[in-house]
Amino acid sequence: MTGMFNRLYFFLIGLFMALPMIVVAGVSVNEKQTLAFPPKGFSLSWYGEIFLNPEWRNALFASVTLAVLSAALAVAIALPLSWFLWRRVAPWANIFQLIGIAPFTLPPVITALGLLTFWATTGFYGQPWTAVISHAIFFVTLPLVTLSLGFTAIDRSLVEAAATMGADDRTIFRTVVLPLILPYMVSGYAFAFVLSLNEYIVAYMTVGFVMETLPIKIFNALRYGYTPTMASVTILFVATAAVIFSLVARFGDLPKLLGAMASEDK
Repeated sequence: MTGMFNRLYFFLIGLFMALPMIVVAGVSVNEKQTLAFPPKGFSLSWYGEIFLNPEWRNALFASVTLAVLSAALAVAIALPLSWFLWRRVAPWANIFQLIGIAPFTLPPVITALGLLTFWATTGFYGQPWTAVISHAIFFVTLPLVTLSLGFTAIDRSLVEAAATMGADDRTIFRTVVLPLILPYMVSGYAFAFVLSLNEYIVAYMTVGFVMETLPIKIFNALRYGYTPTMASVTILFVATAAVIFSLVARFGDLPKLLGAMASEDK
């Protein structure tokens, strides 16, 4: 009886949490341009609007490009920093970790305003590449955390054995360390990519008047009313995130990516 009650309880909690997404999904398939729910008729034309309408298509391309480049740059920043923190076991080294975590822990508006001020002062405000750097700085915390977990899971005796056999630091990193932390790099990249794809405030503050990403496009389109296309974009975002994390779970060890240590055989 208790087990049935628990299952019913968690089912109701899950249903309650999924209700907003169910409503949005229903709105996205309305046959006419209305936000009615339950949907009046059924049509997938609003999903086609994302790819066929030049404005929505360009916004989609801008969002994907920004997410791909900024996530790669975030990993490129986090990798040497986490490698340094793992090799330099000293209290003062934690300062660099705090610096890497700070942009993501601060309110997004504060970070966005700081980046806006910096780019305006340097004279580069409005350049598309500033959004890539800004997103990389904002989301560097994610790959930094996952890579730090990866380095923590490495048995230092493997590195010591490689050094004893004459391998230099570059060889040790390429042949021993990199294969072990690769799953953590992939997970960090996936987190940064998905969040960059959905991010609005930092992108708007840096290049909102020059480059229109999908989130910026949605907010700009709100000035002219609501359309099911906005709901379709939301469902597309959710589906993209689900596919990416499903692939990470399918081809990697998800508990390991989340920092769980493998249990020892007894």
